[in-house]
Formats: sequence, structure tokens, C-alpha cells
Amino acid sequence: MTIELLIHAIVRQTTILIAQLATSRGARAPLAQIANQVFIDLVRELERQGVSRKVSADMFGLGLRSYRRKIQRLSESSTERGRSLWEVVLEHVRTHELVTRNEILTRFARDDEAQIRAVLRDLSDSQLVFSSGTGANTSYRAASDQELETLQRKLGAEGADELLIALMYREGPLTLPEIAERAQAEVVSIEAAVQRLLASGRIEHLQDQGVSRYQARALVIPLGAPVGWEAAIFDHFKAVVTTILNRLNHSGTANLADQIGGSTYTIDVWPEHPLAEETYGALARLRATLGDLRTRVADFNASREVPEQHTRVVIYAGQCLINEGNDGHERDE
Repeated sequence: MTIELLIHAIVRQTTILIAQLATSRGARAPLAQIANQVFIDLVRELERQGVSRKVSADMFGLGLRSYRRKIQRLSESSTERGRSLWEVVLEHVRTHELVTRNEILTRFARDDEAQIRAVLRDLSDSQLVFSSGTGANTSYRAASDQELETLQRKLGAEGADELLIALMYREGPLTLPEIAERAQAEVVSIEAAVQRLLASGRIEHLQDQGVSRYQARALVIPLGAPVGWEAAIFDHFKAVVTTILNRLNHSGTANLADQIGGSTYTIDVWPEHPLAEETYGALARLRATLGDLRTRVADFNASREVPEQHTRVVIYAGQCLINEGNDGHERDE
């Protein structure tokens, strides 16, 4: 019962994070395929850990035959994206040079009109379509490729490079198909990005028994950088998950001398509290200490060959502020 409760709690927090990411900065990422992808990824990880399909099927509450059929069905369509109303309305506008609101409502007569209006408003706010006029005769046209490229630059499309670097830094060395699989992208598009990163010296190419692999030696997202926040989030999340997995596989009771594990400290302060500023500045001081240590280690390592067998020490530090209201409910900042 305890493990089930823990899993449910983790899934709940993860879904909150996914929902926030899916709608961040005006984006509306398609989610219809997420549940299927989670199922396939769980199946693959269970198999990697040596769990038989019969046992896995039982864990999912399915018969072995149904379990196999579901795997086959989802695997065959795992590269396809779900079809949300947001997507099909956008696609419809893109297939027409100009289309009116009335025409769109007629095309999607089986869908809720208020929902379609909300989707059109959202697409306009996101600058994926442009509108003119008022009322039922409002006309819509899709943004051109040039306009989309300009929009991508404004939204920080460069962050995709940082995210690829983060994947290769944390999980590399990786082949092109492995990078594409993790990035949920086509190998052709990933290859172009990888070649660009190679040319800039941000990643390196390794040849292992005739197989090309790529890795990043470092991942540094400067504090306050306008791009790369996606890579920073992935790196934070990966560090937390890796730490927890290491701790689960580490026998013995945690103590201050442990080299594996983590601690969460919750400190209550208020504006007049004598230790408030010291508390708020704790993360900045820790960043400065760890940043200095990382620089000194990197300088030392740069002067010699790093052994193939070495230990990567991952230290994660995070901080948030939660204003506790008089009503007793938490409100995150």
C-alpha cells in the first residue's frame, strides 16, 4: 500500500509539471499521445529490469494476450501525434488562404462552439494565425513559414540546442537514432542540429567499434539566460530522479556521511524575522560555493586526460517560496 501511495503521489506531481510545461509561454503542446507513450516507456523499462511480460501484464491488470496486443498496437502508432481540437482547427486554417469564423464553425459543427471560439482566440494570441474583422465574419489566415521562424526566434528556439546538449550530457554518448528517440524527432532533423553543435564545439563525436556516438562534456546554463530554460528544467528533473534511484539502490540507513542521497529543508520566516534574509540568501551562497568548486575542478581536469572510469558527482539545489495564506491554503510563487 505504501509503494502504491508513493507512486500515485509522484504521478500527481509529474502531471502538474507536464500541464504547466504544455501551456508555458503561450504554447499548447499536444497531449493525446502522452498516456500511450508512458505505457510503452514503462513496458520497456520493466523489460530492461528483467521483469517478464507475464508479470508485467499482471502489474497492469491485463491478461497476457491483451497486454501483447496493446503493446503491438501502441508501438505501431507511437510516432504519431494525438489529434486535439486545437490541432485540427489550426490545420484547417492552414489549408485555406483565408477562412471565416462561420466557415470554421460549420466545418466543426459537431464540436462545442464555445470551445472552437476559445481555440481560435488562443491560436490568435499565440500568433499562429492572424485575424481581421469582427463577429461571425472574422477572417483567419495561418502564419507563413517566415512569420513562424520569426516567432520561433522571439520565443527562444535556440533553447532546442541546449536541450539536445542536456540529453547528450546526462545520457550520452548516444547515437543519432537514440538522440532522435529521446527528443521525439526525426533523425534527419536531429542530424542537422548535431552537425551544427559539432561545428560550434559544444559536443564531440566518438567512434566506438564503427558506431558514431555523440556526447557533451559540459552543460552550463548561465543564471538569467534568455534561452535554455527547457534544458535547465530537464537537467534539474534528471538530477532529482537519478539521485532518488541511486538512493533506492543504496543499502543502509541515510546519515550525514552518505555520498548518495538528499535532504529537503523547509524553513518558515516572515518579513520581520531576524533570519529571513539569511534564509533567502542560502541558495545564492550555495550556488557561489558549488560554482567555484566546479570551476576549479574543470580547470584541473582540462590539464590532463580524464580517465574513462571516473565518478560524476551530481549535486542538485533548488528553492521555492510558498506564501501561506490566512485561509490555510498554499499558494506557490
